[in-house]
Amino acid sequence: QDNRVVVTTPPLSTAMQFILIDRILELEPGRRIVAVKNLTLAEEYLAEHFPGFPVLPGVLMLEAIVQASAWLIRITEDYSHSVIVLKSAKAVKYGNFVTPGRQLTLEAEITRSRDGETELKAEGTVDGVRTVSGRITLEAYNLRDRDPVLHSLDGEIVASLKKQFLVL
Repeated sequence: QDNRVVVTTPPLSTAMQFILIDRILELEPGRRIVAVKNLTLAEEYLAEHFPGFPVLPGVLMLEAIVQASAWLIRITEDYSHSVIVLKSAKAVKYGNFVTPGRQLTLEAEITRSRDGETELKAEGTVDGVRTVSGRITLEAYNLRDRDPVLHSLDGEIVASLKKQFLVL
């Protein structure tokens, strides 16, 4: 009897994810980024958060900041890493709600970068009023560094990200 386990990875296009950046407005590689997220009633997570008073969940506000910051790092490093993840979030504060029909403006500025980690100061605002702010640390790496078999997947991820950036 064959007891081997076969692990398959779904194609990148079928991976479920929320893309929380609609447009990059300003990008200064190595320094800062300004991006926007337009919130609409069509977003499925609003049905439950909160019924009768839909608002962007705080964790998704933070995720939008992470996604904008990841774009800044990708462009700064010329896509040298396929994966960028949140390592830590400190001093995160929430202000006003973000409701459908509003535009969340996200700004992030690099405060320090070394050894695959980048620290940023970031905030989200709606019409100039702060909705979220904090300091985050993102870690960048390649899958091949953790498992050499995944080398080709790094290339696929980077190619997909480059296509996505053209839309932003």
